Amino acid sequence: MKRLIYNTWDSIMNYEHNPLRHIPDLNTRHMVMQVLAWMWCIVFSMYFGSMWMFGITAIAHVFILAAIVLTVATFETAKRKPSFFLQRGYHTPSRSRAIYYNGKRFELDNNDKGGEHE
Repeated sequence: MKRLIYNTWDSIMNYEHNPLRHIPDLNTRHMVMQVLAWMWCIVFSMYFGSMWMFGITAIAHVFILAAIVLTVATFETAKRKPSFFLQRGYHTPSRSRAIYYNGKRFELDNNDKGGEHE
């Protein structure tokens, strides 16, 4: 049963298994899937007879699609460039590597990760 559900999901949602795999451009495939998602939002809202339902399902689709895109992007980054997740040197590059005390600047050690990271 689990395999059946997985295969059914892939046949619709996975662009490598559904008929959209024949479209060579990935961006076009993605856009077609988004248009289909919006179409289904509209169909379900018309079925339930409420434009409020369209708003709810449209927002739900945006969140679901965004979560899927972020997950796939994270997985692809991990597969293609795992070093992206490794931290080199100072952990927070946005923070200054110097402090000011009584109007004087004191440089911090570049190898020091900072007190909160110890």
